[in-house]
Amino acid sequence: MSHQVEMSATTPAEEKLRDDHLEDREVKHDDHAIAIMPESLRGMSEQERNKMEKAIVRKMDLIVLPIIMLLYILNCEQNLAAAKLKGILTDLNMNTQQFATAISILYVGYLPFQIPSNYIISRLSRPGLYICVAVVIWGTISACTAAAQSYGALLGIRVLLGASEAVFFPGALYYLSAWYTKKELGKRYAALFIGQQLGNGFGGLIAAGVLTMDGHLGIAGWRWLFIIEGSATVGLGAIFAVLMPEYPHNARILTPVQRDLAVWRLEQEAGAGEAHEDISNLKAYLSALRDPKIYCLVACMMCSQCMGTVGNFFPTILNSLGYNTTITLLLTAPPYIFACFVFYGLTVYSDRKGVFYWPLMICLFIGIAVYIIALSTLNTGARYFAMMFTAISNVVPQLFLYNTMSLHIARPYPKRAAGLALMNAIGGTSNVWGSYVWAWGPRRVFRL
Repeated sequence: MSHQVEMSATTPAEEKLRDDHLEDREVKHDDHAIAIMPESLRGMSEQERNKMEKAIVRKMDLIVLPIIMLLYILNCEQNLAAAKLKGILTDLNMNTQQFATAISILYVGYLPFQIPSNYIISRLSRPGLYICVAVVIWGTISACTAAAQSYGALLGIRVLLGASEAVFFPGALYYLSAWYTKKELGKRYAALFIGQQLGNGFGGLIAAGVLTMDGHLGIAGWRWLFIIEGSATVGLGAIFAVLMPEYPHNARILTPVQRDLAVWRLEQEAGAGEAHEDISNLKAYLSALRDPKIYCLVACMMCSQCMGTVGNFFPTILNSLGYNTTITLLLTAPPYIFACFVFYGLTVYSDRKGVFYWPLMICLFIGIAVYIIALSTLNTGARYFAMMFTAISNVVPQLFLYNTMSLHIARPYPKRAAGLALMNAIGGTSNVWGSYVWAWGPRRVFRL
């Protein structure tokens, strides 16, 4: 015992040497912190920087976020499902199985192009313009669906549509993460998903109105649906190409000092400067492929995307309640609008409590319960009650999966872009086979 005490004791000279060494380390650390701080910020107090940071985030929330949300609303994928209720099967001589193929073949173009698209966007100086050009292209292709005269033509258009839409979602996630810190991203990702659900909800309302134009100028109602929605997408995409900011360091919506702070706060959070993230695309993808966390997220995304395929046939499922086409399309809106409020509430709770996984598990258990209700009763009220929760249980898990990606793989940017693309591309393969599940006709139920 005395030997141990003797060995652990230090002389005053040794203690002074150790203290001097620790002080030198602290000074070096402080010098490094000052070195990465832009010159324009060094004369500002912490209170002044915090005040300016709030102003920057407010600008982003008023300009950057609404543009992304509106573009996602334009990415509504319910128009083909709505067209099924108004004669597209008859006009193009399709059966139910072929319609399922038309749904799933979109992902033949969509999934492979996500990875090269995120290759490109992580290296561009104008990611906002890149996204908006893709919006204009998919709007044009979507409008061309109205010109389809055969099943084969519809399939070709759907493949091209999927390839053009592949740019947006992973690109939007990457784009937002280049503006917001990890703590801020949760609510902004929720806003993105709210835009998706608003698009699905109001898409049904718009379809209910547009499909009443059936026969106007000799054009079928479902063709009018694609013409009007595609034209609106092209117009707004062109406008936002001019208005949409790019990266914080070159954003015209920020003053020079605000640009410096917007970049510096992201660098401080990551612990490394953005300028030091210049790794090749190949290294970024190899790094992502070696990360076991990404494989776990991909597997979870496959399960969640499979649940989400119900949206492609949601109008058809609601039509089984026995209402006419217009009422059926109107009934598609409330579940999606209800989901918007739930998304926001769960995100606020998650941010305040610092939890991601309990809300995710709760949504999955809700999904199990509502599917059991839908399977076990023919009561119209009970079935629609269950349908009110389908969007929540199908989409909310995806929201928390994207938050998890941004939390655990924050930097470098190219690796995160690769991870998002892999999670979407591989996880989204369940959309291909999942579409055929809903194409099956009614089955006989034998009760003992």
